[in-house]
Formats: sequence, structure tokens, C-alpha cells
Amino acid sequence: MRRTVSVGALALAAALLTPAAVAPAGAATVPPPSATPTPTVTSTPAPTQSRPPAQDPLAFTVTRTFSYGPRARQRMDVWWQPDGVRRPAVFVLHGGWWSGGDKKYMTAVTKSYAELGYTVFNLNYRLSSDAAWPAQRSDTLAAIALARKHADYFSFDPNRYVIVGFSAGGHIATSVGTYKDGVPGLRGVVGISPVVSPLTAYSDGDQGADFDQRKLRQSAIALAGGCLPTGRCARVWSSMEVPWHASAHDAPVLSVHSEEEFVPAYQSELLKEQLAQVGVPMDIRVVPGFYHSSPLYREPGVAQGVQEWIAGKLGTPTPATPATPGRSRSVASEPPSPREVAWREPAAH
Repeated sequence: MRRTVSVGALALAAALLTPAAVAPAGAATVPPPSATPTPTVTSTPAPTQSRPPAQDPLAFTVTRTFSYGPRARQRMDVWWQPDGVRRPAVFVLHGGWWSGGDKKYMTAVTKSYAELGYTVFNLNYRLSSDAAWPAQRSDTLAAIALARKHADYFSFDPNRYVIVGFSAGGHIATSVGTYKDGVPGLRGVVGISPVVSPLTAYSDGDQGADFDQRKLRQSAIALAGGCLPTGRCARVWSSMEVPWHASAHDAPVLSVHSEEEFVPAYQSELLKEQLAQVGVPMDIRVVPGFYHSSPLYREPGVAQGVQEWIAGKLGTPTPATPATPGRSRSVASEPPSPREVAWREPAAH
């Protein structure tokens, strides 16, 4: 695997500009959940009866899908416990070359964080066939803005959340983490095989590259609206290049790669170098093998390591409790309205 960025990729840097501003959109409906029935207890258990099973960690969790914008892909599945307790949150972004994938493939990951007690937002976003960059970053920022606005309803602490992104979703996550001079409330970003440098992917996917590297190059071109990183497209490629946007108030980053995957760790090393210059910590972990994205996350110890890193940034969530009859809950009176309109980020080119 090549460890140096090609001269062609580095030469592009001098010509490129920086991205534009941002803006999101608004979102969905659903009545509060009904209470969970109280389990019955046998008064005289047999002497050989085993200990009753532990409480289901999702016993008081509600799962609903909300809109955060008018487009079909602007949807998020929210897992939360409507007991009025402000919990830290995890936002999950699927991968898929920016051109495919779906939040449904992140259900197991989402469930694992809900079981730990976090409020979880599992996002879909517009694909490159629907809209060019920075639409994907705009969508993520829109979903975050809506979630923070309705933090009471979602039992969510708007000042304690992280983003976990896989592959192309890792690119979106790290681009949110380096957006402007820090995003309010964001405590950390995790990238699993994140494509933090589309310019490097473009260079690595040139002649002589393997199938996945060539596909990633073409996917980056599609994300940029179908044009190469020169001329009129220089600005959008600059906006896509995460390391170029490091600033002092960005969130800390954890990046995980395998040794032989087609999105190599040296992409993350480029980001770590830039973050270090502004005093933001970044941890890169490299796992033996060639697995990429979700298969890498399922490798022994990877998910646990990520969860421990997140706990270090957010703290331990409060366990769920059933709602007490007659007790008022600190929950917003209305769910997010489908007619709400937040900001939208303008195109970068």
C-alpha cells in the first residue's frame, strides 16, 4: 500500500479555495410512548427456580422516525427514553461511497448505543446522485440542529454528543467536526475507515490502482458534482478536504483503520497533523487485516474500544427508569413539527 501522497495530489492544494457557509432544515411527528407494563412476580417460587432475568436495557426506549427536511432521504431514526433525564447522544452516519447505503444497515450499531443508555440518532442523508457536496454535511448539521432544538422531547443533553461515521459517513462526520471553528455541543467524532482526504483518494485511484481505489476515486468525483479537482471545481474539492479545515475549537477525533484496507491510515494521519497544529487531539488506531467500515467495526475489540473512547468524552448515561404515575416529566409539550424549516448550507461551487 502506498504511504505517500502523490505529487499530483499535493500540487492541487495550492490552487484550491475554502468552503462556503452552512445552513439545515426541519422535521417530524410522533406522540409520546405508552408506559411499559409492570412485570408480575411469583409469590412462592420453586426452590430450583433460577434468578429472574436482568432488566431489558431497552424496556423504556422509544424508537420513531422523524423528518429533518423535505427530501425523502432527510430522515432519522431516534431511540430515546422519555423520562425527562437529559442523556448524552450518539449520531450515527452510514457509509456507501456517498452514493448508496441506508440507515437501516446501522440498526445493530444504533441499538448497541441505545442499550448503553444514550439517546441515538441514526441518519439518512442525501446521496451524491441526489445532490453534490456539501449537501451531505448540510443534512447532518440540519439533523443535529433539529435534535438540539427539541432536546427536551428527546431526553437529550444538547451539549454532550458525538458523531460516529463509517467510511463515506466517516468523511461526513469529520467534516462536521472541522466545520467552522467548532460545532456547539459536539464532544467527539469517530471515523471507522473515514475518507478524510478525497484528494488523496483521487490520487490513489489513478492508473494501476486496485478496484476499490478506482471506485473510490470515481465516487469522490461524483460527490463533487461530476468534475475533477481543477478549475471551477476547485472550491468544492477544497470544501471536501477535511484536514484543510482544522481549527482550535474542533472536536477530538478517533479514527480506526485496518492495516491493508483501501482507505489507508495515512489519510487520517493528514488530519491528525493539522489538528495537532491547532491543539486538538486525535487518536488513530490500526487493526491487523483488510476489513473496511462495518466489518472492521465488528472485529474483536474495535466496538468496545470505540465505546470506551466515547464514554471518556460523554460520561456514563443515566439508566432508564419507568415513568412515575402522576409525576410531571421535563419533556417538550410537542414533538418536532414537519413544517419547521431551519437553515440550509449553500453549495460550495
